[in-house]
Amino acid sequence: MPDIFILNQNQIITTIAIILVLWIFQFILKKTANRVGHKSGIHVTRTRLMFKYINVLVTILAIFFLSLTWGYNPQELALIFSSVFAIIGVAMFAIWSILSNITAGIILFFSFPYKIGSRIRIHDKEMPIDAIIEDIRAFHLHLRTLEGELITYPNNLILQKAVSLVEKEYHADEGKDAL
Repeated sequence: MPDIFILNQNQIITTIAIILVLWIFQFILKKTANRVGHKSGIHVTRTRLMFKYINVLVTILAIFFLSLTWGYNPQELALIFSSVFAIIGVAMFAIWSILSNITAGIILFFSFPYKIGSRIRIHDKEMPIDAIIEDIRAFHLHLRTLEGELITYPNNLILQKAVSLVEKEYHADEGKDAL
């Protein structure tokens, strides 16, 4: 049994170093996302969503680096990763709207000037919307009109339309007169 550790000593040390570096990298990314979220007043659920994206990124990096460490040929590894990403790419092309909404959700996390509780107006020719942001999710926003109607609005559309802030924080006791 001790022979296994002696034979693989370099790989074990490298594995520990990779895990440690990726753990520190993950910690820094999460602290940065948390700091941006806190400074911008972003709701904690949106910050947790960013944590999930960070976890996926770190896991992919860990699989790649650990595979190289334990003797996979870089050409074979590149072939495996390119094949997997090609399949994922075709699948994502087939469901491009989901991918665009996830990407828009990430962009909204870092640069959306409106928060949960803000009353906004979306300037759309076909369907103008005047509502309060109830929730911001990975794929869509939940908007509540003053009449009580719940509107699910895709993240990618909110980036494409003109949006104006009516009130920073809407208070329900102001009633329907505010419209």
